[in-house]
Amino acid sequence: MSSINEYVAYVQLLDDAYRHWTGESLPAPRALTGSERLQWLHAQAPYSLLAHGTEDDPCFFYANEQALACFKYPRSAFLGMPSRFSASPLDRAMRQSLLEQVTANGIAHGYSGYRVDRDGHAFMIHEGKVWTLIDQHGENRGQAALFWPDERSIGRVE
Repeated sequence: MSSINEYVAYVQLLDDAYRHWTGESLPAPRALTGSERLQWLHAQAPYSLLAHGTEDDPCFFYANEQALACFKYPRSAFLGMPSRFSASPLDRAMRQSLLEQVTANGIAHGYSGYRVDRDGHAFMIHEGKVWTLIDQHGENRGQAALFWPDERSIGRVE
């Protein structure tokens, strides 16, 4: 996938599944609707959106622009990468525990912790939410995550 319109389908999946678990849409300016809103979530959201599949060693299949900036990867290198590499070896057990909680409950809220960028530098994520990706047919498509890279901007989308 390469055009923004192709990524809109993934953003729609993340948004629909988020609404399934929370009763709310992903945070976005109220004035935006439809595909304009989905494109904003992909290209301009001040928070990271990521998704990995259902493989035994799940690989990322979606990342918005903010996520790519946080992890410092080009899209071509990030997509297809096992998602466990988003955490340092020391933080992987905690990350795995969080993912198991999501598998059991559908969603987990309020997670903060460290992740590592392409260069191996740790960065903090704030107010993370992880949820199971359920598509319109009720099929499990993986898990998605939202996190804020700057705690001062949490909740600010206008």
